[in-house]
Amino acid sequence: MTVKAILEQKGHDVFTFGPNEKLAEAIRILAEHRIGALVVTNGDGKIVGILSERDIVRCIAKDGAAALDHAVRMVMTPKVKICNEHHTVNEVMEIMTKGRFRHLPVEKDGKLNGIVSIGDVVKRRIEDVEREAAEIRAYIATA
Repeated sequence: MTVKAILEQKGHDVFTFGPNEKLAEAIRILAEHRIGALVVTNGDGKIVGILSERDIVRCIAKDGAAALDHAVRMVMTPKVKICNEHHTVNEVMEIMTKGRFRHLPVEKDGKLNGIVSIGDVVKRRIEDVEREAAEIRAYIATA
């Protein structure tokens, strides 16, 4: 299973945000859409950062309520790990585990093309394991 297959099933929609927007608005969007991260892009769709719930918690712990007026660029993680649609589920799991994050933007031709979450990856991995188990049971039953 590849990232391409995941995106074909779940879609390529990604919530994005500008780096100069206020953190309070970003929090509103996260809560409204029940998502855990926003990909921060510049005007031409190039990824410049990612804003996760963890980034927000760290900033509020440091600056209190004043953090809500910060520009997203001050709070986001600027060095974003990305993948492409040819990465496998296992490769994506390894990237996420090593980096200790739960969202991985997908890039195609230098532009944002989707996002995969740890939930997407785990769901696909469970489907693979269940399919493999069913194939083994069928093989044993016919032997």
